Amino acid sequence: MNLTARTFAVLFGSTLLAGSAYSADIRVEPGPDALVRAVELAQPGDRLLLSGGTYQGGVILTKPLEIESSGNAHVVGTGFGSVITIDAADVIIEGLKLTGSGRSHQTIDSGVQMTKKAVRAIVRNNQIEDNLYGVDIHGARDALVEGNTIIGGDDRLMSRRGNGVYVWNAPGATVTGNMIRQGRDGIFVNTSKKNSFTNNRFEKLRFAIHYMNADDSEVSGNISIGNHLGYAIMFSKRVTIRDNISLDDRDHGIMLNYANNARIEGNAVVGGGEKCLFVYNANKNIIKDNRIEGCEIGIHFTGGSARNEISGNAFVGNRTQIKFVSTKDHVWSGNYWSDHAAYDVNGDGIADQAFRPNDAMDQVLWTQPSAKLLLGSPAVQLVRWAQSEFPALLPGGIVDDRPLMKPHELPETARNWKASLQ
Repeated sequence: MNLTARTFAVLFGSTLLAGSAYSADIRVEPGPDALVRAVELAQPGDRLLLSGGTYQGGVILTKPLEIESSGNAHVVGTGFGSVITIDAADVIIEGLKLTGSGRSHQTIDSGVQMTKKAVRAIVRNNQIEDNLYGVDIHGARDALVEGNTIIGGDDRLMSRRGNGVYVWNAPGATVTGNMIRQGRDGIFVNTSKKNSFTNNRFEKLRFAIHYMNADDSEVSGNISIGNHLGYAIMFSKRVTIRDNISLDDRDHGIMLNYANNARIEGNAVVGGGEKCLFVYNANKNIIKDNRIEGCEIGIHFTGGSARNEISGNAFVGNRTQIKFVSTKDHVWSGNYWSDHAAYDVNGDGIADQAFRPNDAMDQVLWTQPSAKLLLGSPAVQLVRWAQSEFPALLPGGIVDDRPLMKPHELPETARNWKASLQ
């Protein structure tokens, strides 16, 4: 037992538990400035075990410590700055309730704020509520944010709220298994790389996950429900977006904007308000084996996007399967189209005829919306009949040369969530 910890126990009535010669477990009871004083007197490597009760926040950790609670320890900020600031390596914050940060975007007031010194920091299994930002990973390498419930405030417009988790220039950050709702963006990543965001749930947000200039990262196994936009990948390279679910996100399920060399695979976007998938000036991406269902537009493909591989996807029950205007053909091979009246004589699972999901009239309607008034006219019907009889009349567009006869099933997790929302 170190002398500082022994002195602390004598002066402040805390209990010293078993520990090594270089660290100690210290039981801390609530009281005026109890947490602040415990942090000041603890030695590097000590573990502070907080009993149930309320503690004053505004704490800055400048040495490796663990602060944990198995009870109802509630750390309340002062209304200025962050509730807990981590400014040292190998700190662990676990099992606490954290509320009461300041409201300044300039200083990124948060439930937990990590500086660049907070290498390998762990924030786990906490209840982080009513702070401007939940967790700010600001330059801290290899940080872990796991199993937390992060609920933002609703005292201002959504665009003026903070993010659940903000990642800035923090290579190796992992954010996994959290429930994040009621803020601006669930996870906002800016100028970072080699991050992993997995198995999180997002609700009542602007974007569930928002990437800006963040390369070589993974987004997998997440669930976005009823947000404005599910997964926005912008100005980033080599991002893997796999096995995520977007349910009832009102604008887009997945958006690729200046995203290149990404892999978008095995995702389910269901019931979006406007577009399931929006691809704008995004190049050399692989988009495969996704289920795109029940949106106003299945996929809007525009803005100079080129050299993308799009295969194995299921376009099911979208009012418009594809919105895409081109003067030449683009081949997307081996997708399922629910509006393709196909047949398969040899039974190989591939339709015997190629499929064009958009025709000349579609392109007229996209570029001249007022033409919708003529949809029922004989002239429109004549144009569509002519296209079916004389394919050479068709303009450029998407051609699926090996359309599938059956879609792959909606993932079980997505089916269960979809049923629960109906």
